[in-house]
Amino acid sequence: MSAVRSEIETRARFDHIRYAQVWEDADVLLAALRVAPGDTVVSIAAAGDNALALLTQRPERVIAVDLSAAQLACVRLRVAAYRGLSHTELLELMGSRPSGQRGELLNRVAMTLGDDDQVFWAGRRDDVVRFGAGGAGKFENYFRLFRTRLLPWVHGRGTVDALLEPRSPEARAEFYDRRWNSLRWRLLLNSFFSRTVMGRLGRDPAFFDHAQGNAARQVACNTRQALVEQDPSRNPYLAWILTGRHGDALPLALRAENFDLIRDNLDRLDLRHASVEALAGQGVRADAFNLSDVFEYMSPQAHAEAYASVLACAAPDARITYWNMMAPRRAPEALRNRVRADRPLERTLRARDKAFFYRDLVIETVA
Repeated sequence: MSAVRSEIETRARFDHIRYAQVWEDADVLLAALRVAPGDTVVSIAAAGDNALALLTQRPERVIAVDLSAAQLACVRLRVAAYRGLSHTELLELMGSRPSGQRGELLNRVAMTLGDDDQVFWAGRRDDVVRFGAGGAGKFENYFRLFRTRLLPWVHGRGTVDALLEPRSPEARAEFYDRRWNSLRWRLLLNSFFSRTVMGRLGRDPAFFDHAQGNAARQVACNTRQALVEQDPSRNPYLAWILTGRHGDALPLALRAENFDLIRDNLDRLDLRHASVEALAGQGVRADAFNLSDVFEYMSPQAHAEAYASVLACAAPDARITYWNMMAPRRAPEALRNRVRADRPLERTLRARDKAFFYRDLVIETVA
């Protein structure tokens, strides 16, 4: 691992799977970055879904970087699954579809991995068999508690299934107001999606050190957007939260039309166990950056230093995309003259963003 360290390394744990799937909308990401064939792209690895989605644009290279060895193990499992399984088997292993053979599928994939990864996944076999590889993280367990322990107190399975049926915008608004947005639902949002509960059970308490505002109120506001202004039946992230699997809609990297394209370009994926700040010292020169929500976890000073390190390895006209949930982060004041924000595109894509819990989507181009 690089000697250049990120501030968050000293405050949060990175020895477990925090995110077993990526909770940022790849359709929005690709529209924001506009990756062209031949580009070099830097992407936060997380569980790998969006790094793999970027391969559909045929870049020269996708450098997937992460501080967490556990998250990189998730990426390597996916790479092996694309190489060794059919599309249907991939969906079963990930948990997108029900399956009675996940143990066998995991065995087939794991035997192609290195020794450390085989040990890693052997220790998580039970979770993969029960929930899928996409359900074996801390954040997914947080949603599982919500779905299995608390949501039934508010809405029965029939109501949940009805919510996910296709409807017109007018019918969605009526359903939301008459059947979904009850007092119990509002109380559940206010308690379960509070900063304290989300930090302890879902993310990491340190990830909220620089947060501003009321997390539960923000989730409640964004939930109406996802359930009324957008079509819930086309939202795979919402489907997983409410049912424990993806519905008819899938995240970009898991769609059938992208399976062969991703598999054929897997050799363009470059995994690095490092911080984003370390990339400039590794000689990286990139045309696009998917930075997830990394700036959210940083103090203003650390954010400025990390942003400067991104600019140090950015090619002219490179595009930079990242999300904010609770901490407002944009190009630091001292560096703002070196980038230009695309506010119209941000507004357009924010309205389409199916990962509805984020406050802000930022799209900047190196000037």
